[in-house]
Amino acid sequence: MSNGDLNWIANFIWGIADDVLRDIYVRGKYRDVILPMVVIRRLDAVLEPTKKAVLDMKKTLDDAKITNQDAALRQASGQAFYNTSPFTLRDLGARAKAQTLKADFEAYLDGFSPNVQEILDKFKFRNQIPTMVVADILGSIIEKFLEHSINLGPQPVLSTDGRERLHALDNHAMGTIFEELIRRFNEENNEEAGEHFTPRDVVKLMADLVLQPIADKIESGTYLLYDGAQGTGGMLTVSEERLLDLGREHGKEVSIHLFGQEINPETYAIAKADLLLKGEGEEAENFYLGSTLSQDGFPAREFDFMLSNPPYGKSWKTDLERMGGKGEIRDPRFIINFAGDPEFSLITRSSDGQLMFLVNKLSKMKHDTPHGSRIAEVHNGSSLFTGDAGQGESNIRRWIIENDWLEAIIALPLNMFYNTGIATYIWVLSNRKEERRKGKVQLIDATSWFKPLRKNLGKKNCELSADDIQRIMTSFSGFEETEQSKIFPNAALGYWKVTVERPLRLKVEFSTATRARFKKACAEAKEYMLSDFADRFAGTLGAGQHTDFNKFMAEVEKYADKNGVKLNAKRLKLLQSALAEKDETAAPLIKKIHKQGKMEADPLHGRYPVTIDGKPCVVEYEPDSDLRDSEQVPLLEDGGIEAFFRREVLPHVPDAWIDEEATKIGYEISFTRYFYKPQPLRTLAEISADILALEKETGGLLGEIVGNAK
Repeated sequence: MSNGDLNWIANFIWGIADDVLRDIYVRGKYRDVILPMVVIRRLDAVLEPTKKAVLDMKKTLDDAKITNQDAALRQASGQAFYNTSPFTLRDLGARAKAQTLKADFEAYLDGFSPNVQEILDKFKFRNQIPTMVVADILGSIIEKFLEHSINLGPQPVLSTDGRERLHALDNHAMGTIFEELIRRFNEENNEEAGEHFTPRDVVKLMADLVLQPIADKIESGTYLLYDGAQGTGGMLTVSEERLLDLGREHGKEVSIHLFGQEINPETYAIAKADLLLKGEGEEAENFYLGSTLSQDGFPAREFDFMLSNPPYGKSWKTDLERMGGKGEIRDPRFIINFAGDPEFSLITRSSDGQLMFLVNKLSKMKHDTPHGSRIAEVHNGSSLFTGDAGQGESNIRRWIIENDWLEAIIALPLNMFYNTGIATYIWVLSNRKEERRKGKVQLIDATSWFKPLRKNLGKKNCELSADDIQRIMTSFSGFEETEQSKIFPNAALGYWKVTVERPLRLKVEFSTATRARFKKACAEAKEYMLSDFADRFAGTLGAGQHTDFNKFMAEVEKYADKNGVKLNAKRLKLLQSALAEKDETAAPLIKKIHKQGKMEADPLHGRYPVTIDGKPCVVEYEPDSDLRDSEQVPLLEDGGIEAFFRREVLPHVPDAWIDEEATKIGYEISFTRYFYKPQPLRTLAEISADILALEKETGGLLGEIVGNAK
């Protein structure tokens, strides 16, 4: 059947909505009736030849009191589904009375097999029946789908003289029509389309990115495809078709099984219905309804090819709570043993879980096959850089890149999707990189490769033409440095986050204001005796300024011992926090003292050689949290952290040191940095010309203003 014939049928069905549903339903709700009716009519037509066999088998099973009837009825129908009601859709088309039609139509729906029942339930199609009955359009809808000018059945329609009047509609053609209707309805509802529907041009590109690099290595055998955010299933079906084509091109017998998970009931129903209509009812059993993050439908499965457009910028807080809360998650997908940490966290902020979907895929890679697994996933820009070193997003990027799984990231044109104009990127990953890609990441700027649409579809105002897709694939497969393609060693995307500390410097001055502040703090802590004690030792030590808090406290402790006052941890903290104040000219506050030899001096890391009471020691200073800072040091920094620190930090703050225990590794990817093209400065002549033109437009007003200002 030609594409023209398929388009004609799709247009006819599309027209049913305007002919029958207008004024009864708003346009956005047309699909609530049309899509399930397409499914019902197609299944009805497929089941017509074996209707009697199914009814006979049903009677035999009932008479034998056999309750588990599903397998036998499927065998009788010759399909993965059946209908045991006494009616066909044509029987119902003859019903004249609305109430009789309603009862019989509901009985007809009840006769479908459980897998079809699930689809109808998720469509909530039965909820539409009262509306159609009240509006008296149920009969009209049925008649339209039985219209003699279209054939939704797998057998040709013959004329009275035996010639073929209407071509047969095979499973593939039926699936094509159904997907076309899904696409149109999604475009009509463009505000929500991007949540469930990825434009076909993007899907085709993703399928090529995953499959073409190994096209000449495809062997005869079985391949598993997976989408953990399947929506209406388009990525799976397009990738399936592409893989079958590549198999045929290389003379291979390829068998494919599809697996998907979806949280939205309606789109889940559409995906399952699409497979039923394509004659792939068994594959529809591999689809799972539920949240991929908290209800993994395939915990023990591994897949060859995985593609997704997960939700981004959306909260996954509900999933997080179901999984036990951030500190309690033990899911081995997201808490792993990596980089010497047995509880390395791949858990992102609860406000955006898009990278968690990628982690889920990576947990399902095949590691013991020649081709391993290949993955393509769409993300927005935040996945490239959100999250500090040690946080979930950065940890995910680190885990991926240090395992050398990231092949490339492609920046797509803006306004590619229906409900968002933000920047989007395709991540391409593999655990079987070809030799030339090992240890490297390719970034491709494809933002200028697109074809404008003649009419916007929501936010979508452009698409990838076949030439644009080929251009991207050429850049990807060429793996060369160009203006649009940059190649980096993995480590170039990483950095050390170094915590820079400076010493806490305190002074004490027994001024009226200081005494009042200290008394108030002691009263709040119910340390009245300490307040009186401070008044006494103030007279002994003098008003100050005492700019060496170490010596000051030594004198205070001596005085306390003489006067029988115990300075416990609480009181010592009060003296430091309420009596002392910061002063950049004061001596650093010593935190620990080590005997020389037991601790080596290392000023770069906060261990300083000093002499105390004539003895050489090594001291560590108390850091000042207000002066704490951090630096990002590239992993490829010549000389590493120490060279960077000596060059960039110590000349400006010579008392600084590195808290080596706080150093963390992070990864981020900045397309702006790598592909930024500075705009040339305007010449003085251009600026002068603009000023003169403005002066002319304002009729000399500018000159008057400037003149008055003088």
